[in-house]
Amino acid sequence: MPPSRPVSERSERGPSGPAAKPPGAESTADRPPLLAGVRVIESSLLGPGLLATFLSDLGADVIKVEPPQGDYIRRMTWPIVEGDSLLHLHTHRGKRSITLDLRTPEAVEVYKDLVEGADAVVEAMRPGALARRGLGYEDLRGVNPRIVFCTISGYGATGPYRDLPSHGIAYDTWAGLIPPDVDEDGFCRIPAMPNIGINVGPMLGALGLLAGIVRARETGEGCAMEVAQSDAAAYMDWYRIETWKAYERPEDEVTGNPSDDYERRAPGLAGMREGVRYQIYESADGHVLFMASEQAFWKNFAEGVERRDLFERWPGSEYADHARGNLELQSELREIFRTRSTQDWLTFGLEQNVPIAPVHDSRSVVDDPQFQDRLPLYGVDELGAEQLPLPLHIVGEELPRPTRAPDVGQHTSEVLTDVLGYDDERIAALREAGALGGQT
Repeated sequence: MPPSRPVSERSERGPSGPAAKPPGAESTADRPPLLAGVRVIESSLLGPGLLATFLSDLGADVIKVEPPQGDYIRRMTWPIVEGDSLLHLHTHRGKRSITLDLRTPEAVEVYKDLVEGADAVVEAMRPGALARRGLGYEDLRGVNPRIVFCTISGYGATGPYRDLPSHGIAYDTWAGLIPPDVDEDGFCRIPAMPNIGINVGPMLGALGLLAGIVRARETGEGCAMEVAQSDAAAYMDWYRIETWKAYERPEDEVTGNPSDDYERRAPGLAGMREGVRYQIYESADGHVLFMASEQAFWKNFAEGVERRDLFERWPGSEYADHARGNLELQSELREIFRTRSTQDWLTFGLEQNVPIAPVHDSRSVVDDPQFQDRLPLYGVDELGAEQLPLPLHIVGEELPRPTRAPDVGQHTSEVLTDVLGYDDERIAALREAGALGGQT
């Protein structure tokens, strides 16, 4: 594995592929990344370390402190790419790794030295893990009053599930996002769905962490915060949860849409199942999503396919009218959409001002030209596996290129020397005391 470069040496080029610079944008190659000068100390286990990845992707110096045996994320899940899991390669790209055996007092002091010059600490494990080593928020604020301390865990630092062991899918089943799938033999199966909590929880944590850093730099006072991945999963489903609560009120207070004669629909996408003008249809070579719920779009479609008779017969309401349950119209539309390819329908949508989208899966979406323009993948040679970039576009600038996820303790000597200014004698003493766990 090639050695990672220090943050100061990172290139400021964006992901490989077409440059996304607006006309007339000036070159900003000499500008530092957005989070240059921000340092985060990360103590993480498995996926929640993604919180600091959002920051390292923007140029923050993230130092991952690992036990001597390392974070076993490198061996978790599939695929395993040349000995490292893709989960590790993505979650820890752009970070530096230092090993400290926090069972030793010498290592605890090194950790405090790191915190003294840092902006934030991420405790991506069960709440209180660092406090048990004398490195909780109250301990660290004595070292650095400006430190922002963020704990991210499965169920959070409070509540009856606080200490319940869990993995990523648990937060989505808890939040009501994953219904059980029963096969033909009557066995329950986990359906194919994206993970929500394990991805959105770190994102919300990164947002909170940055807010804390902004205030700390203004006031000189840090703070402690915590985020639960289960909370995040539920929050992402706010529309359905809040709809059910609204439906607990009397029907004369909370109704459905006027276009549905005020009849209440099931919350969220469940209420879309019987939609007709907002529905998935088979194209000549795949599927498309048709979204003409506004009357103006519906009229554009009917005229574009030279079937104005459909609009005249079923003009619909001005807004939010999906022609729910109109099987006669749905049969007409089914035959119409089968006559053209998905690309032809996208061209039609652009020309006639009709909202139509392709229907992809996670394998085919990477071939879509919109994906290739907006999310060109980082390459195998750079990060060990093809990976998605952070989906943020800065006008006239490009994101810093992350370095490959580190080996266990790959940057121990580098960090001790360059960040903390330790001399060879002190490093040798730490190694002799077992504080570094045998890493160099």
